[in-house]
Amino acid sequence: MNKILAIAFKDNFVRFSSPGEWLFFLVLPVIFSVVIGLATGAQTDSRIALLVVDQDGGELARDLIDVLQDSKTVAVREYLLSEAEEKFRERQAPAMLVIPAGLAEAQAGGEEVELQFTEAAGNVDAVAARQAVQAALGSLGRALQAAGVSLTAAAEIRPFADQAARDAFFQDGKDKAAALFADQPERILVTGPAQKAEEDFWRPNTQASAGTIVTWVFIPLLAISEFFALERQLGTLRRMLSAPVSKAVYLLGTITGQLGTALLQMLILAGFGTLLLGVSWWHDLAATLTIFLAFGLASVAFGTMLGTFVKTQGQASGLSLALGMSMALLGGCWYPLELFPEFVQKAVLVLPTTWAMMGMNDIVLRGQGLAAVLPEAGALLGFAVVFFTVGVLRFRYE
Repeated sequence: MNKILAIAFKDNFVRFSSPGEWLFFLVLPVIFSVVIGLATGAQTDSRIALLVVDQDGGELARDLIDVLQDSKTVAVREYLLSEAEEKFRERQAPAMLVIPAGLAEAQAGGEEVELQFTEAAGNVDAVAARQAVQAALGSLGRALQAAGVSLTAAAEIRPFADQAARDAFFQDGKDKAAALFADQPERILVTGPAQKAEEDFWRPNTQASAGTIVTWVFIPLLAISEFFALERQLGTLRRMLSAPVSKAVYLLGTITGQLGTALLQMLILAGFGTLLLGVSWWHDLAATLTIFLAFGLASVAFGTMLGTFVKTQGQASGLSLALGMSMALLGGCWYPLELFPEFVQKAVLVLPTTWAMMGMNDIVLRGQGLAAVLPEAGALLGFAVVFFTVGVLRFRYE
């Protein structure tokens, strides 16, 4: 055990003797998590932008805008006519709605008023925006119709004292009708198992925190191949043949040192994610530690195997960086896997980074515990066994 710890201490001492290593260990991962968090969270409203120009300024126009603002399809952006036309020409929105003056007067007189709806030709979002406007008009029209029927019936029973009383009654009837239509039960209900929606958990910071841990821990652990390549080049491994250190002790020492450092880095980055990004890493400590350990073992095993294939330290450095970055990207560390085509989502199941992100998302995204991450942890341990086996079988001192 003393020999293993001595080798582990020696490797970490050599690794962190360079000030640049601390940059990769802490500073860059923190910056990376902030950048990814901002990038994935920049689009906070996924609704279609709808430019709205209110030339009427009356209560009825305001009611229509309020209904549109409650829409799950469009996001209302109110401008003056000239500003809206300019933004539409610049394609900042696929559709523009102009509410002309005299809307309230026309409605009171029973006249038709044409709303000016302009949409970008051949744009699917514009079609969806037009349907949202039609739905809003239908919703508002039902309330107006109900209020009108109520007004007529009330006037027949008892005439209104003046126009103000008539207008007040109509407004009250319209508001009550709108509330009743909004609260009416669905005629067809789709039910399913009771569970908390994923949207209740998801925030861009969860993707940033988990992705940062996988990326910036995976790449340095692949770089364990540099230790083997460098010591092979310098002849250090060859001299160990005459030392009382077996191959198993040497490998265990190197692996233990790098794995311990990686676990410490994961804990620090998870702490950063909790304190500054608000990510829930610790609601089930056993689940978090299990997935961290399994991921660390799979990564250090991959680095060990990689070290048996490279010849020089330069090859190891370039290959570990290229493989680490590409596997982090394809594994869903930078962007959610759901954004990739379906065939890619299936193909990347051969990567340990994919399983690590799946396990970490179970914890921070879905709020699940140890039982939920056991399949991902098992897959990562499977990777570790395969990589270690290949690495030990191919390991050579020269």
